[in-house]
Amino acid sequence: MDTASRSSLVTSGAAGQPIPLAAVRARTTRQGVVAWGSHRVTVGGDAPVRVQSMTNTDTADAVGTAIQVKELALAGSELVRITVNNDEAAKAVPYIREQLDRMDIHVPLIGDFHYNGHRLLTDHPACAQALSKYRINPGNVGRGDKGDRQFAQMVEIAARHDKAIRIGVNWGSLDQDLLARLMDENASRPQPWEARQVMYEALITSALESAKRAEQIGLNGNNITLSCKVSAVQDLIAVYQALAQRCDYALHLGLTEAGMGTKGAVASTAALSVLLQQGIGDTIRISLTPQPGEARTQEVVIALEILQALGMRAFVPSVTACPGCGRTTSTTFQELAKQIDDYLRSSMPVWRERYPGVENLKVAVMGCIVNGPGESKHADIGISLPGTGEAPAAPVFIDGQKAMTLRGDDIVREFQGIVDNYIEKKFGVTV
Repeated sequence: MDTASRSSLVTSGAAGQPIPLAAVRARTTRQGVVAWGSHRVTVGGDAPVRVQSMTNTDTADAVGTAIQVKELALAGSELVRITVNNDEAAKAVPYIREQLDRMDIHVPLIGDFHYNGHRLLTDHPACAQALSKYRINPGNVGRGDKGDRQFAQMVEIAARHDKAIRIGVNWGSLDQDLLARLMDENASRPQPWEARQVMYEALITSALESAKRAEQIGLNGNNITLSCKVSAVQDLIAVYQALAQRCDYALHLGLTEAGMGTKGAVASTAALSVLLQQGIGDTIRISLTPQPGEARTQEVVIALEILQALGMRAFVPSVTACPGCGRTTSTTFQELAKQIDDYLRSSMPVWRERYPGVENLKVAVMGCIVNGPGESKHADIGISLPGTGEAPAAPVFIDGQKAMTLRGDDIVREFQGIVDNYIEKKFGVTV
């Protein structure tokens, strides 16, 4: 391309106009409350996107379940769902709630019901009271008139106890009568839809018809959250874009089975990021299959990282670190970055109360002079470690200014001390 052609490309179009700032779109939704005692978690409206998770313990094991709920809550989960699938689980719920309250963990509990929720909530009123929200799957409450009665029974109990509900439709357990009806309607169209499009419509119709029925029964519509879960990224995006246009209920986002490890994390991030950027989604859950030995809290960490990466919320100080290249002489910067990141994350349960705003702290740990000083200056605190052929010194930048230079074998401990002092000075509450 010659100089004149390149010049015409540069000066054509909107040259000279500022590039619009990136921003999450707004979507107006109703706002509900999921509460336990005085602890209230708003969902929808102007509330931040909420993070929730689910235990994988046997709920009948009240102690084990309470311990895992505590771990998830301390990791940052604002709502925790537990399976309530039989009488033993329903009987255990009040004891789980009691143990959590004793540990000063007031995270609201969501009961996950399938098939027999109407009976369990009726037979175990203490369970119905101890839960803050009920998850109801319209495809698993029964068929025909029986299904209508059992759905109504659960909704009436929720209304009586002033509980929120999530109407959670799942593509693997769709209402078969509804699906058959829509397939018949599709067959009579001059140009029938594709099978996946009929499935999309069935998911959305099930959710919307169930929500309308719940309001007719007497439940406050603000306390209804909808979800239409599928396993494939593009399907999830298509369904939720259509659902968001057809209602103003708060929406719960998540793949129904994200998968394990990198696959699950990437699939969830790909789907949820597209929707969240469009303003779609009021609460999220990462349905990650834990790898052997991996903590259940990993699904919470990924959810927090998605929201923080999008700039929608801040949960923990961010650590910027370079990936390393031929200019970096050792793994020191990698080890330092990991140690600082682990230290900041492990300290947050205490720091949230002691240092308000510390979650907005930005730390940079760089491995050579190319981007090291620049990235360090953009962070609140940054260190640029020496690379190949560079002097054995590590300049430290605080609030954009070079503050000192560290040398020797104790750089890691010294830098951590600098971070501690900065946090105390900037975020410490003066009495």
